[in-house]
Amino acid sequence: MRLLIIRHGDPDYAKDSLTEKGWREAELLSRKISQMEVDYFYVSSLGRAKDTASLTLQKMGRTATECKWLREFWPAIRRPDLEGEQRSIVWDWVPRDWMAEEAYFRPDRWADTDIMREAGVGGAYAEVIQNFDALLAEHGYVREGKFYRAERPNRDTLALFCHFGMECVLLSRLMNISPMILWHSFCAAPSSVTTIYTEERRQREAIFRVSSFGDISHLYAAGEEPSFAARFCETFDEEKERHG
Repeated sequence: MRLLIIRHGDPDYAKDSLTEKGWREAELLSRKISQMEVDYFYVSSLGRAKDTASLTLQKMGRTATECKWLREFWPAIRRPDLEGEQRSIVWDWVPRDWMAEEAYFRPDRWADTDIMREAGVGGAYAEVIQNFDALLAEHGYVREGKFYRAERPNRDTLALFCHFGMECVLLSRLMNISPMILWHSFCAAPSSVTTIYTEERRQREAIFRVSSFGDISHLYAAGEEPSFAARFCETFDEEKERHG
């Protein structure tokens, strides 16, 4: 089986839609995906993901199953470096601070700290991966320990239109690693495509392996520069790029 995890185009967060650039990205993306044989489409219930998917679905004459659990992963934590009642999205935490706690590197302990427990992060994560595993089970791959039991092995392609933070949650489940590492060490640009295949080297024992992460070749082929969304300032003296 093949999974395509697709991030929405450049977002207009205020309108929960896409910017003018985001719509251009979605159009270029649709030209790429519409040439593929995709068996099933799934989309987040947020507007920016649905808008991104809409151009591909129109070109292919297809519909997508809307999944609320594919919405962006938004738990807000009380960071020690912020004053008073200020909160921050869990994946916006300054690396130097969270990296001082070894638990955040552990797939079995990253959500089991006072800061994460207070924000209910572990429960939110558990809800997502429960739904994700249920989706994979519908297609024949049943979670069993750190592997998936291939009850009905297949070569189907599933396309999931969602969000960067959510993409890292899904990958952390498939790869058995802490999502903190993915949130802070990887960046998938808007409209990017991550491709993951199953490998069944022993009969009925499957793992999922990433063959490409954050592919934006459809943008480069058209001379469209990738959006900056999800990145922070490349150098601290760049005032126009996001700090925080």
